Amino acid sequence: MAWNEPGGNKPKDPWGGGGDQGPPDLDEALKNLKDKINNVFGSKGGGSGGSSGGGSPWPVIVIGIVVAALVYIAVGTFQVDQRERAVVLRFGKFDRIVEPGLNWRAPIFEQFEKVDVGQNRRFEITEEMLTKDTNIVSVTLQVQYQVLDPRPFLLKVAQPEAILEHATSSALRHVVGASSMDDVLKDNREAIPVQVRERLAEYLNRYDTGLVLRQVVLDKTEAPNAVRDAFDDVSKAKEDEDRFRNEAEAYRNAVIPQARGEAQRVTEEAEAYKQQVVDRASGDADRFTDLLTEYRKAPDVTRERLYLETMTQVFGSTSKVLVDVEKGNSLIYLPLEQLMKNNAAKAGDSGSQTRPSSNTPASAGADDGGSGRSGSRSLYSTQNQGLR
Repeated sequence: MAWNEPGGNKPKDPWGGGGDQGPPDLDEALKNLKDKINNVFGSKGGGSGGSSGGGSPWPVIVIGIVVAALVYIAVGTFQVDQRERAVVLRFGKFDRIVEPGLNWRAPIFEQFEKVDVGQNRRFEITEEMLTKDTNIVSVTLQVQYQVLDPRPFLLKVAQPEAILEHATSSALRHVVGASSMDDVLKDNREAIPVQVRERLAEYLNRYDTGLVLRQVVLDKTEAPNAVRDAFDDVSKAKEDEDRFRNEAEAYRNAVIPQARGEAQRVTEEAEAYKQQVVDRASGDADRFTDLLTEYRKAPDVTRERLYLETMTQVFGSTSKVLVDVEKGNSLIYLPLEQLMKNNAAKAGDSGSQTRPSSNTPASAGADDGGSGRSGSRSLYSTQNQGLR
């Protein structure tokens, strides 16, 4: 039955009131609560109603339990950021991994530790190492990594990042020790970080550190300080050697194609000249054959035409003509050079097209250089004898 149920015989007001007196007084309720707390802890309450050991302690115990529970819950609540993961241990043993957000663990029984899995971590090592050709080189390597699995990172191995640094040094020494100094410094420099990363990834998988590699960068490779000057001289000499070799290759690549092209051009010109000479000889032979046929048909007409054509070619190639008059002591000068100046273009084209070859009678007359009618008649008689 409720304490304030109507029709009850006895007052059941927990605050000490009796009868139907309406709602309890707040000040009096607080005073009664204070008296009960004092009675629980053995102190005497103030006022006429307080006495040692009077009243029930359960309400205070309940309140204390509620307060303790709230404090316990508040203490066990923790926040995990977006880039973090938390590993929860129950009695020192792995229990679970919690995701970002508001989480709770049981205090005293469970502990947690946060791990930043989104952070891009890095470290750098610089060491002097021995190559396979017994030279010492200084190598600087940068490694970037992240936490992939927080459980092995925290529980499987002790100091996983220190293990990563030692494994990096070991992998780098192995790769550099299998390479020559020239490979490390310039020839095969790009392959070194690739080989180091492969070997380092194998080490991390074997050790189960919970780490993953993001990038391995070979920052700097150089000779030790004690021999750096001498090494720089050697490097400059090799660079000069490479430069001279490249220049020689460039000159070779420029000259050889040009020489081959020139040889091809000369060969083609020779073939063209050969074909031209053969065609010209064939044409001359055909022309003489046709001329012989016409001469046999009309010897006098053909002879006269040949004479006129020959004289036209001879006089067309000179600018001065002297005519010898029979039974006279004077020469007649014809100013052909003035006439040729007026018709220079036409005479030039006609001369280049009708210039006789050395094996024709016309060219024979031109080479003879005779001027006058007597010389022309002598040439004419010679041609006639050849035709006969």
